[in-house]
Amino acid sequence: MTKPFASSADLAPKKETLEVVADGVYALTAEGDPNVGAIEGEDFLVCIEARATPAAARDWLAQLREHTSKPIRYLVLTHYHAVRVLGASAFGAEEIIASETTKQLIEERGKEDWDSEYGRMPRLFKQPEEIPGLTWPTRTFAGETTIPLGGDRGELLLKFCGRGHTAGDIAVWHDQSKTLFAGDLVEAQAALYTGDAFHMDWAADTLDQVKAFRAQNLIGGRGAVARSVEACDAAIEQTRGFLNGMIAQVGGVHRRGGTLKEAFLATHAALAPQFGHWPIFEHCLPFNVQRLWDEFDGIDWPRIWTMERDREVWAQLQD
Repeated sequence: MTKPFASSADLAPKKETLEVVADGVYALTAEGDPNVGAIEGEDFLVCIEARATPAAARDWLAQLREHTSKPIRYLVLTHYHAVRVLGASAFGAEEIIASETTKQLIEERGKEDWDSEYGRMPRLFKQPEEIPGLTWPTRTFAGETTIPLGGDRGELLLKFCGRGHTAGDIAVWHDQSKTLFAGDLVEAQAALYTGDAFHMDWAADTLDQVKAFRAQNLIGGRGAVARSVEACDAAIEQTRGFLNGMIAQVGGVHRRGGTLKEAFLATHAALAPQFGHWPIFEHCLPFNVQRLWDEFDGIDWPRIWTMERDREVWAQLQD
């Protein structure tokens, strides 16, 4: 029986939950769909992630407006993937902030990623005809930058922690509330997508830097909000465990001269008992294994995913 391509058959709506994580700190989770959030400054808002379309972003903002009417000054994008950025026009932000590398990735592969993600996850693209084009940051940085929040709100630290989910992921840290928006560097009981990743860097130094924040609240890219240092550490370590499980299986097959399909089957067998029931596990794994296989082949910079390449890899591994 051929499996439906990626998440193309995942058409049921997900229950959204807006949580007040701390005073003036908000997160919207949705049963494994991409998370978004916001943090209040003294007289403005910083929003984090933009969703896939303006219509989807407006749905989130309507819920946020039940809690605060402050204008949106900043929109922070943790990385370049289409489901995170193409809804940016709905925010009317004065500044859109991302890492320099994220801007470079948008230039290099933004259109291809848009087409690819629309094909993989059509349900997330509500009213796609409203997307005005690629989202371009108006402010970029290399290592880290800060956003003063004014009054007694403290500041936000935006930090590049190392190559991970993509080459340009950043984390957003609010020290005053000990809250970390980790983007897709961490998932809480949701499968990882690693098709554009740097697996070895991510599983080692990058996650070590994320863990060093000692967050008491952690909002990952998908899944529930982690609350308490212990829960945050657990989310980080389950992310590391997923990565190390892939590295062990794919690396083992690669070293003995096996095939990509053998690597996929070995990885699926090893990870499915613990992770197989999590959102997007079946969707992601073929693309994950292909990217990791490329790394073992010595391909450092991820190859660009297109709709055609998506289908080829899926047919080879998941059918």
